[in-house]
Amino acid sequence: MQNFNFKLATGVLAALSGALALTSSVAYAASEANLPVVQQELVAPPAMPAPITRKTPARVVVNLTVEEVEKEIAPGTKYMFWTFGGTVPGKMIRVREGDTVELHLKNLASNKLPHNIDLHAVTGPGGGAAQTLIAPGNEATFTFKALASGLYVYHCATAPVGMHVANGMYGMILVEPKEGLSKVDHEYYVMQGDFYTAGAYRTEGLQNFDMQKAIDEKPTYVLFNGADGALTGKNVLTAKTGEKVRMYFGVGGPNLTSSFHVIGAIFDKVYTEGGTKYQENVQTTMVPAGGSTMVEFVPKVPGNLTIVDHSLTRAFNKGAVGLLAVSGEPQPEIYSQGVKTPLAEVAKVAAPVKAAVVATDDSGLARGKSVYERICSACHLPDGKGVAGVFPPLAGSDFFQQRPYEMAHIVLHGRSGELVVNGQHYNGVMPAQDLNDDDVAAVINYINVEMNNGKPVLTPAQVKDMRQIKSQ
Repeated sequence: MQNFNFKLATGVLAALSGALALTSSVAYAASEANLPVVQQELVAPPAMPAPITRKTPARVVVNLTVEEVEKEIAPGTKYMFWTFGGTVPGKMIRVREGDTVELHLKNLASNKLPHNIDLHAVTGPGGGAAQTLIAPGNEATFTFKALASGLYVYHCATAPVGMHVANGMYGMILVEPKEGLSKVDHEYYVMQGDFYTAGAYRTEGLQNFDMQKAIDEKPTYVLFNGADGALTGKNVLTAKTGEKVRMYFGVGGPNLTSSFHVIGAIFDKVYTEGGTKYQENVQTTMVPAGGSTMVEFVPKVPGNLTIVDHSLTRAFNKGAVGLLAVSGEPQPEIYSQGVKTPLAEVAKVAAPVKAAVVATDDSGLARGKSVYERICSACHLPDGKGVAGVFPPLAGSDFFQQRPYEMAHIVLHGRSGELVVNGQHYNGVMPAQDLNDDDVAAVINYINVEMNNGKPVLTPAQVKDMRQIKSQ
């Protein structure tokens, strides 16, 4: 009898438990059904979706496309990127803590490979990878609850995972805290990635992925936002003095950790590893592959602030450099222009070498302009003014005007060490450029004529002779 009663009680408890579970499930489904539906705004980086102003949860619908697209990785150099939404990094997803995210992943029929997505903001096995593995011409959908606020990386997790990530398949999802984020004047979205091409840095033409370089962790390029010069020239980030800037920075990898730094700024706050705690007054912050950070700072004086990976050969030899152009009134009490005078014992500068007169026509200058825009402008800027303290100017350059032949040697053979241009000291590395004799002559002549009010000074035959002489 006691045994019968025990079994009866057990059965009743099981039934009650099942009923409660069903009731809970029905209640959950009802609550989810009552959530307002929000279509996620997707914008190209470095732009961000608008801050969230609502105070209650929503069902956020995200439509991401996988696009295999051939684009420039450097001027004149193309690469087949694998992307989320056609950009590197992929579009930023912006949700609120407590939201339900309904993610639709579409692998376009024009693609050649299967892909999926692993979001580090997901609590569950694989971050959604198993639910979203699809061949071209298919769509996958799954939902997840954004349980924890923070800035998280997402990436493709299809084998070989390193190859998919190395080809540009990464982005970030921002889960805002329930109370929201403090207001700032500018928000920018930047991710660093390492790329492995068969050809050398800035080699022209379509480049293939080099798996052995990736395995050896020897990238050809280390880039911000998927292209050499993505944050320079017409694409510089902007702010005014006194404005608050927040940068959402992440590293897609697949391999390298970033020493993220903005030359000329001190981070007021660094949200370490994209979490909710912050450190103050930071100069450089380490961001791992697959990790992120949020940095906030207020530019105090006008000028160009240079964004770099402070593992500096990555910046100056592999492309990890960008600019934040700050406008506003000078603040000499914070940062003076400085005064430079020669030391009494400094020897007089040798007289400049008189350039030979070389005839050229408009087609030669047009060729030089094309080479300049494709090769030189990423570092020295389209107007040739360079980046203060980083890349010397080519326009209005006393060094170029006095030594155009030495400039040609530098283009051919590269140069490292200190250089003084217009009284300013530069100490960096310029790698040798893979250009033919005609292109070297054309670009030197173009710079001398169009940027230094000079005349053509070099012929392809002279460049050919220079190839035999190593720079001193």
